[in-house]
Amino acid sequence: MPEATCVTGIVLSAMPIGEYDKRLVILTKEMGKISVFAKGARRPNSALLACSQPLVFGEFSLYAGKSSYSLTAADVRNYFEELREDFEGLCYAFYFCEFSDYMTKENNDESQILKLLYQSLRALTKKNIDSQLIRLIFELKIIALSGEAPQVFECVKCGRRATQQDDSVSAGFYFSPANRGILCRACSSQDGRRFLLNTSTLYAMQYIIARECERLYTFTVSTQVLEQLKYCISSYLTTFTDHEFKSLAMLDGIYPK
Repeated sequence: MPEATCVTGIVLSAMPIGEYDKRLVILTKEMGKISVFAKGARRPNSALLACSQPLVFGEFSLYAGKSSYSLTAADVRNYFEELREDFEGLCYAFYFCEFSDYMTKENNDESQILKLLYQSLRALTKKNIDSQLIRLIFELKIIALSGEAPQVFECVKCGRRATQQDDSVSAGFYFSPANRGILCRACSSQDGRRFLLNTSTLYAMQYIIARECERLYTFTVSTQVLEQLKYCISSYLTTFTDHEFKSLAMLDGIYPK
């Protein structure tokens, strides 16, 4: 019998199959996103019952069949129990998992997105940062890791740099979803959807895109900056993707538009 393949990852989703089985989607460090069958996982006495749920993080032992993987065992390192008892936190967690599922592929290096997802779920459990800010950080960072980040370090038209040491920043930069980044004042006049950025908003976006995942959730912002981040990131996502996330319906119920 072939040896088991061991992978480290997070269960993104779990779907019932037949009477007792489940089909899991796991985001792994080693193989990107994979589909795994957990046979008998819905039986009350199954050894796979606890590990075959969304949000479970750990090491999974898999048997590679001809056309699919089967789960044989798991060493669970984090169940994220705090989120399972917090409706708001659980809504955000499901959204992060659904977004990660949408952005990742099989047989692709998705280790950074796995790291982002894990750190984001941890941030939700700590409660020292507003959950809305965690969502915005996650959204901007995941598209950055996918190579689709907006340009927030220089004007997309003329290349003028936007740094904290540059006096031109005080003159104002605008965010332009249509141009996928920022515009200096001189280049912004022909974009009717441009949005004048608070310098703190600009620096927050630069920080999120540039920093490693482990250091993302280390700051808070004012209400004004939070609202500007919402506009910038939501409008950018609208131009970036037309995908409808089912889990957003729950979040919209918490924070109606």
